[in-house]
Amino acid sequence: MRPQRPCSARRLVHRLAAALTTTALALAVPAPATAVQAAAERPSSLVDPLIGSANGGNTYPGATLPYGMIAWSPTSTTGDQTSTGAANGYQYGVTRIRGLSLTHVNGAGCNPGAAGDVPIMPFVGDVTSSPSADTRDAVYASDFSHAEEKAVPGRYTLGLKSGASADLAVSRRAGVADFTFPSDKPANLLFRVSNSLNGSENAHIDIDAAHRKVTGWVLTGAFCGRRANGGVNNRKSYYKLYFSASFDRAFATTGTWHDSTLSPGSTTDSGGEGYATGADRAGRGSGGWVGFDTSSDNDVRMRIGISYVSQAGAETNLRREIPPQATVADVAEAGARAWDRELATVRVESGEPARRTAFYTALYHALMQPNLISDTDGRYYGMDGAVHRLARGQRAQYSNFSGWDQYRAQIQLLALLKPTVAGDFAQSLYNFARQNGGVWDRWVHISGATHVMTGDPSAATLATFYAMGVRNFDYEGAFDSLLRQATVPHPDGLLDAGCPGQCVGQRPNLAQYLTSHYAAQDVCHCWGGAAETLEDAVADDALARWAKLLGRDTEAAALAERGAYWRNVFNPNATATGGYIQARNLDGSWVTPFSPGSDRGFAQGTSATYTWMVPQDVQGLATAMGGREQAAARLDGFFHNPDGSWSVRGGDALRYDPTNEPGIHAPWLYNALGQPWKTQATVRQILNTVYGTGPSGLPGNDDLGTMSAWYVFSALGLYPQTPGSANLLLGTPVFTSAVLDRPGRTDIRISAPEADATHVYVDAVRLNGRTEGRSWVGPGLTLRGGTLAFGLSEQSDTGWATDPADLPN
Repeated sequence: MRPQRPCSARRLVHRLAAALTTTALALAVPAPATAVQAAAERPSSLVDPLIGSANGGNTYPGATLPYGMIAWSPTSTTGDQTSTGAANGYQYGVTRIRGLSLTHVNGAGCNPGAAGDVPIMPFVGDVTSSPSADTRDAVYASDFSHAEEKAVPGRYTLGLKSGASADLAVSRRAGVADFTFPSDKPANLLFRVSNSLNGSENAHIDIDAAHRKVTGWVLTGAFCGRRANGGVNNRKSYYKLYFSASFDRAFATTGTWHDSTLSPGSTTDSGGEGYATGADRAGRGSGGWVGFDTSSDNDVRMRIGISYVSQAGAETNLRREIPPQATVADVAEAGARAWDRELATVRVESGEPARRTAFYTALYHALMQPNLISDTDGRYYGMDGAVHRLARGQRAQYSNFSGWDQYRAQIQLLALLKPTVAGDFAQSLYNFARQNGGVWDRWVHISGATHVMTGDPSAATLATFYAMGVRNFDYEGAFDSLLRQATVPHPDGLLDAGCPGQCVGQRPNLAQYLTSHYAAQDVCHCWGGAAETLEDAVADDALARWAKLLGRDTEAAALAERGAYWRNVFNPNATATGGYIQARNLDGSWVTPFSPGSDRGFAQGTSATYTWMVPQDVQGLATAMGGREQAAARLDGFFHNPDGSWSVRGGDALRYDPTNEPGIHAPWLYNALGQPWKTQATVRQILNTVYGTGPSGLPGNDDLGTMSAWYVFSALGLYPQTPGSANLLLGTPVFTSAVLDRPGRTDIRISAPEADATHVYVDAVRLNGRTEGRSWVGPGLTLRGGTLAFGLSEQSDTGWATDPADLPN
């Protein structure tokens, strides 16, 4: 509990202003849907931000809004000032922090993750040495108990064992905090400006005691810069975060530090930490502190704005988004309403409370991104290092694109539920490409091209957006640009910089690929030749579908042919028991030795997993395996142990891995193989045993909402068929009713009256009142809305949706 504070005259003024402030904030945030207002349960009340904060989920529990720029959350420590408990700053089992930082990325890997800029630490005690010299976080950090922690959408509260506490709430680009201190001990607030999760090139702080302000910036970047597989190439800066903090009371003391030098009374300092880790970086950095007399009033209120453009931008963002007298409660309530509005896009009925919590938390995580990088005046920092302004018609410049992950599920959910945001995101990516010499990067963080992972996911992403009806972007220009990337070799494609995990070439050694029709393992300048071939085939097939919709039949035909290049890395004689995807050399020979459980030629996965990564041509893959029956039997072995028991939790190189993306579509392949009841059973098994509530409720890295989007789709009984398509595969809903309330489009209504724990199987479907005998629906449902009515059974129906003429793909 927060300590009781005396009621000062200053606090009375705040209370008298509260009513006016609440009205202003209510006008700033659109009201939620009427149905939500009338409901006994607000969607935001069902969200548990701590889900995914253990078990490698890498989520963060702090305060943020949908697509927000600010994400105010802890930076935890295990005793190394250059590291943290888990990627992105928080791990549920680590209960010591060194600050509450202003920016985070949801679920990314590459420990320590991304961002975590400007940790702000309420410190009880005198500052007698440089916090940067506290390399083991022994002094200027504090333990906490989860009993003193509360996380809800838009608000985060934490009590520290030092006696200090923090109560944080945010708008999209700004926040307000109440820091409470013991009244009988020194009270200080540390601004660790250089201590971003990956380090920093430089940082700066200014303290203006006369105006009760602290301002500064950090120049940083370096996502995945610690990776052993080429990460050193990413140890560079690509954005500067500015902040401006103002206080409701005077400073009693001030001071700054640089490296090991402490300067009491100083008001300005600078210095970065570099991008190394451990002893190579420890002890470096800069920051400052402000102290307060808390003997008569132990609560300190701070208002803070951030910007990637300028100091003035940070102050303008704060001024426009949070009224001067706003309390934490005011801002938190506005944030809850914003989340209610977003989450009410999907309204579900029935289902046990734990299922609803898992569902709405997954939807919450899926709709955290993309993230704003443009200011309230429309300016943003571009990939070319220049400041740009939004063009007419674009509402926001978004970033944080984990393409290799997101194109498989999160992108489709965004297009389905929030097409306007999807269009602004598409335009944002196109803007970045134009600022980057025409190159579309596969992993964009803020304004930086980080090159992480493999393939060309931008092509699959924008093709999917267009197929799903997103039109508020320059789709002709974007298509031409992506077509050029797919057909004209770029010099970067012959470089090994960043390889294998962050290869700078987005279409590596394209000339060889276009000649050989596969990425040769020995000359591909990529993570793995087999994986690169599969990724590029998916991307090219998606571009082909887009070209067809644009009426560009010549390009569509050529790209569709390339979409079948996966066949060139399928070795029918890979093993004595069957064919597998296998890497090849330039001379056409297969890379040996080969084992289905090996990752040679692949990226974060094995041949056993990647062999199923042909969503665009499941019928062709089945034929290559000897037919649908043989393929289904092999798929059975992918999800089951030899004794028939389930194997869906990962850890077996030969079987399904729910913790990473290359195989997450595999449970849905049974639909195309004529055995949809197995999709229904397998998906339900994964929902029940791999996902759940509590900190370990995600199977692995959420990867900017990708794993959460998989859960949302699967719980609704739907899943995207393949990138570049608006078709949806059908599974078993877990809720008796669901309404997808889509702005500017007709709703999608799903009913399954028998839905419960035992009714796992589908025995009938009606689409808009007409009997549907297929295990998939075409683009009409996505584009025009409609109703899906499921009849469910406790026993598998081995006759429904099995006609070979009606199978997907």
